Amino acid sequence: MKSIIIAGIMLLATFAMPLQAAKPLKPWNKGAFETQKYRNVFVEMGYKSEAVYAKLDEIFNSLFYGPNKIYFEVGDSMAYISDIKNHDVRTEGMSYGLMIAVQLDKKEIFDRLWRWGKKYMQHQEGPMKGYFAWSLKTDGTRNSQGPASDGELYYVTALIFASNRWGNDTGINYLAEAQNILNCSEEKNGEKGVLPLIDREHQLITFVPVGFGARFTDPSYHLPAFYEVWARWAEDGRADYWRECAVKSREYLHKSIHPVTGLNPDYNNYDGTLLNSGRIIGDAFRFDSWRVPMNIALDYSWSNVDKKWQQNYANTIQKFLYSKGLTTFVDQFNVDGTDVKEILPAGEHKALRHSLGLVATSAAVSLAAKNKMSREFVDQFWNAKHEPYEDGYFDAYYDGLLRLFAFMHLSGNYQIIFPKK
Repeated sequence: MKSIIIAGIMLLATFAMPLQAAKPLKPWNKGAFETQKYRNVFVEMGYKSEAVYAKLDEIFNSLFYGPNKIYFEVGDSMAYISDIKNHDVRTEGMSYGLMIAVQLDKKEIFDRLWRWGKKYMQHQEGPMKGYFAWSLKTDGTRNSQGPASDGELYYVTALIFASNRWGNDTGINYLAEAQNILNCSEEKNGEKGVLPLIDREHQLITFVPVGFGARFTDPSYHLPAFYEVWARWAEDGRADYWRECAVKSREYLHKSIHPVTGLNPDYNNYDGTLLNSGRIIGDAFRFDSWRVPMNIALDYSWSNVDKKWQQNYANTIQKFLYSKGLTTFVDQFNVDGTDVKEILPAGEHKALRHSLGLVATSAAVSLAAKNKMSREFVDQFWNAKHEPYEDGYFDAYYDGLLRLFAFMHLSGNYQIIFPKK
C-alpha cells in the first residue's frame, strides 16, 4: 500500500512539474515558401486538435457574429469592420478583415469588405488615385482623405491571395485590383505631396505616403514576407524590386529593435533611430508596436531566411516581458525597458494594462523562439479571456483582431496561399 501511495505522489508530482522544466519549443528551420507546411504549436504542446479548431471558430465568430462583433453587413453586397472604441472604419481593420477572410476561405465576407472599401475608401482619381482614405465614419463619410501605408500593404497581399485561391472571374478581378494599387503607388511623383508607399531612397514602407509622414516609418508596418508574395504573384514587372524591399525591411528591423529588451518604438527614422519628436506617440513601445513580434513570427514561418536574428529576437523580447511578470507585464514601455512617463490613452481610457493584444503577439513569436518560457506564453494566451479589464475598458477591435491573427499563426492557419495548379 505504501509503495502505491508513493507511486501516486510521484505521478502527481510529474503532472505538477512547472512548465519551466519542459523542453523548449523547437523552431523549424525551413519556411513555408519552400515546404508549404505550417506548425500547430498548440498541438505540439499537447492541446487536442479538435479543441484548437473549436477555439479558432469561437474567436472568429465572436469578432464577426457575436454580441461584441466588429463586422457589420450593409445591404446585399457590402460590409465594414469598425474600430468600435473610436467609432470609425479604418483601412487597418478593413485590410485585416480581407486577410482573415481569404485565409479562412470566407469569400462572401472578403467580397463584401472589398466592395465597401472600394466604394467609400479608395480614391478613384486625383493625386491620391489608388490609395484608400484611412478613417471613415460608418456611413462612408471620410474623416480623413489621406492613406496609411499598412492598409495598402495588407490590401495588396490579401487581393493576391484571393486571386490565387478563387481566381479572377467570379465578379472581382482580384489580381487587377492589387496591380492597380501597386501601379498607382509607383506612379506617384510628389504632386501635392503624395508619394509612393515605399520610400524610393530607402526602399522602406512610409508611415503615410503623404507629406511629413513620408519622412519616417513604423516598425509594425514591416512585413518582408509580403514583398516575397508580391515578387512571386503580383505580375507587375517589379519582382526584383520587391525582393530587394524584403531584404531592406529585414535589415531595418535589426536597427530598429533594442538589442537588450527586444522592444521597438511605434515610429522611427529609416535608419532605425528614434524620431525624438517630443510627442507622446513615436519613441516608445506602445499600441502599434505590439504587432512586431507577430510580424516577425510570420516572416520566420514563411521565409525563414533571417532565422538566427529572428530566433534571438524572439528569445530577447520574451525574456524581457517575462522579467516583468508573465501575467502582469504592461503594454507600454520605453524601448530601453524603463517605465513610460506618460500613458497613451486607448479611446477614452488611460491606464497601463496586461493587454490581450500584446499577450497574443508575444505568444505568436514562440514560432521563432527557442527558450523554456515560450510554452508559458502560449499557455497564457490559450487561457486568456477577451473581456473587459478592471477599469471597464473593452477593446473588441484591436485586441480582438490581434488575438485572432496570433491564434491563426500558432495553429498553422495563417498561410501562404499558392495559386491553384
